[in-house]
Amino acid sequence: MSDEARTPAVESAAAGGPVVGEDGLARCGWGLSTPDYVEYHDTEWGRPVHGEHQLFERICLEAFQSGLSWITILRRREGFRAAFDGFKVDAVAAFTDEDKARLLEDPGIIRNRAKIDAAVTNARATQALREGYDGGLDALIWSFAPDPNTRPAPVTGADVAAITPESTALSKDLKKRGFRFVGPTTAHALMQACGLVNDHLAGCFARTWSV
Repeated sequence: MSDEARTPAVESAAAGGPVVGEDGLARCGWGLSTPDYVEYHDTEWGRPVHGEHQLFERICLEAFQSGLSWITILRRREGFRAAFDGFKVDAVAAFTDEDKARLLEDPGIIRNRAKIDAAVTNARATQALREGYDGGLDALIWSFAPDPNTRPAPVTGADVAAITPESTALSKDLKKRGFRFVGPTTAHALMQACGLVNDHLAGCFARTWSV
């Protein structure tokens, strides 16, 4: 399946500079496109995320987004959390074929067999990192964060990349460690969402609290 997806970054590519909302705040254009995106843009996207549990959830959600629009995943987020036992790594790693069959019947998530299998596989790969990488998943992912001083602020959506050398390297490393559905575009979307890079546009109010 293609790694291409309608991430906020990809959606931004067709947009210009920041847009001022009715509240007087300038935002990235995609951040005003739906009420769901307003909240996500203002309170979450680009803020640094740490912790095995938190990052595992983001990896799973970004994987389910592959080939789809992020808004599709965002609106099912609570359904995903309920279906995947809150994305507790050890719980998901223990999922059986019966659990997978249950998930394929759950209308609250994206019922894709390969992506469900990947979530379980990625939970087990996350467990393996506890022993095989000092600091585990958190340390591994954040080791690929670029120096923020070397990245100029994007001025328009066209300046926001969908793939970077860092996301390509992260993707390669995760795949080497057994993770699935973590192509370079998906890896970059993860880096943007979790604050490893700051892709809020210059002039966007949210850029001031991002990395």
